[in-house]
Amino acid sequence: MKKHFIFLSILLFLFTFSCKKTDQPVKQVSKAEKDSTYQLLPAPEWSNNATIYEVNLRQYTPEETIKAFIPHISRLKKLGIDILWIMPPYPIGVEKRKGTMGSPYSISDYTAINPDMGTIEDFKTLVDTVHASGMKILLDWVGNHTSFDHKWTKTHPEWYTKDSLGNITHPKGTDWTDVADLNYDNKEMRKAMISAMEFWIKKTDIDGYRCDVAGFVPNDFWSEAISDLEKIKPVFMLAEWEDPSLHKAGFHMTYGWEFHHIMNEIAQGKMSPKAIDTFLQKDYNRFPPEAYRMNFITNHDENSWNGTIKERMGDAADAMAVLAFTIQGMPLVYSGQEAGLNKRLSFFDKDQIDWSDLSKSKFYHKLLDLHHRNVALWNGNYGAKAVKLKTDNDNIYVFTRKKDGAQIIVFLNLSGEKQRFNIVGETLTDYHFVNIFTGKDKKLSEWTKGVQEMKPWEYLVLEK
Repeated sequence: MKKHFIFLSILLFLFTFSCKKTDQPVKQVSKAEKDSTYQLLPAPEWSNNATIYEVNLRQYTPEETIKAFIPHISRLKKLGIDILWIMPPYPIGVEKRKGTMGSPYSISDYTAINPDMGTIEDFKTLVDTVHASGMKILLDWVGNHTSFDHKWTKTHPEWYTKDSLGNITHPKGTDWTDVADLNYDNKEMRKAMISAMEFWIKKTDIDGYRCDVAGFVPNDFWSEAISDLEKIKPVFMLAEWEDPSLHKAGFHMTYGWEFHHIMNEIAQGKMSPKAIDTFLQKDYNRFPPEAYRMNFITNHDENSWNGTIKERMGDAADAMAVLAFTIQGMPLVYSGQEAGLNKRLSFFDKDQIDWSDLSKSKFYHKLLDLHHRNVALWNGNYGAKAVKLKTDNDNIYVFTRKKDGAQIIVFLNLSGEKQRFNIVGETLTDYHFVNIFTGKDKKLSEWTKGVQEMKPWEYLVLEK
């Protein structure tokens, strides 16, 4: 783990003033707030400071089974995880299959478990174990398409999109040639899809869904489906998409894809840290304050198709993780990330995660624990907005988040070179702050003596 050096010129802080007037954002009204018809489904209260972890069952253990994964639950709880998102455990189609095992997102039966992974009873045991650990569980749902050998293709071919010759076709504009596109103009298909979603809640008591390519499915379907699911139990819904309208349709959290790509670009020297400010302002204007946004430095798509964290972010990886986990949004950890995963996991074949070195877990535990206990970092409007502190060096990014007496200050050198800087025109009170990685506790004025200097990609997180 990097050593963290702390800085800020003591002359830049006037300790006789309160932070209330100088480090709070100017109140602005988002476009969503201006729309009086924009009504959000409240997120379950347990999610207000939750963190999330993506479980790639196929690659998690040599056995690739549900039973083999269950012993990892206690470790993930200790890591600081609240929600387990389980990648699709359903039977995979054989027709037009890619690779030796096929895509987990080519579903041949929505209400069964892939026999290679176990049984529905095994999955029920998984859910019960997760709940007994005080965690929640989301099931990956693939609503846009099925495999070409799903029973619906034979019993209800009218439920699918057809080409000019009348043949069932794959989703237009994609290379997903192993899956058959569903036709959401068909009301009976919609009813069958909702019934299948209800099945897992009634049968196994899952807590919600992560919905694959949610933007490919009409919003009015999601509204109807989520409303029906809510009649069974309060659910948490995550959309793999980045559109405010999905929150209006009932989703609680959407992907932070744009912010993720910005972090990649900054890490590669292709974009200035100023892009963070532009993004945050745009995101606030687009999304309602209650909306949860999910931040990540990797996931199954990024890892398999665009490269490992090391490939995409290089030496900037830890700094980007600090940024993703402390800026507003719910932090995501992908399978193997806490073990320093540095290989692209095959998408269509077996490819085992190496669990031999879990030393990276300490780094992520510090960040996840901070997210839990510090109300300023909580999700949606349960937390506080990030307020940038101005510096005289564009490569240095400093921000604070403050709420109900809790506060953090984050310092990031978002460049591959050593940087010197000063904070410009800011006034903060001289509270005690702790370096979350070292545990050192000092008054702010003691942390900020002398000219400030940061090593390449260095970071510091101070907590009041």
